[in-house]
Amino acid sequence: MPEAQFALGAHYEAGTGIVCDMEQAIYWYTKAAEQELPVAQYQLGMCCEYGQGVEKDLHQAVQWYTLAAEQGFADAQYHLGLCCREGYGVEQDYTQAAHWWSKAAEQDNVAAQSNLGYCYLYGFGVEQDYEKALYWIAKAAEQGDAEAQHNLGYCYLEGEGVEKDEKTAVYWLMKAA
Repeated sequence: MPEAQFALGAHYEAGTGIVCDMEQAIYWYTKAAEQELPVAQYQLGMCCEYGQGVEKDLHQAVQWYTLAAEQGFADAQYHLGLCCREGYGVEQDYTQAAHWWSKAAEQDNVAAQSNLGYCYLYGFGVEQDYEKALYWIAKAAEQGDAEAQHNLGYCYLEGEGVEKDEKTAVYWLMKAA
């Protein structure tokens, strides 16, 4: 059962109830991932991206993230967006970054909402759209994302897509701080 295999891998990784053993963690994550369990595919992507228990391999990380992202796993969609934005393991592509962040944002991934709003604010990978930018940035800011709070404060300070409002700008910048 892939869920049990994933759980066993997580216990090996964390060392809960058993001795921490990343080799065993990777073994069990892989067994679960090969049975198309998205959380296991995502976790293997993380291990490959950061070199935890395996040699760091950004191309392999992207492959695992993609498998999980295509199944609708929001955290994988977010990380795949980061890889696309930065060119980690794939050619840099802001359009693909925005695409994956959009999918994750629709599933309430706060970091993806913040990044997607930023894309709309400046037209990175999407057509610039202040209404969409402010929607996503405000949504993330209201959930406590400091980067989004900073960006929202900046929008009010500079009048980017909204009427200048120094009081509101200071409010959001203070929250970010």
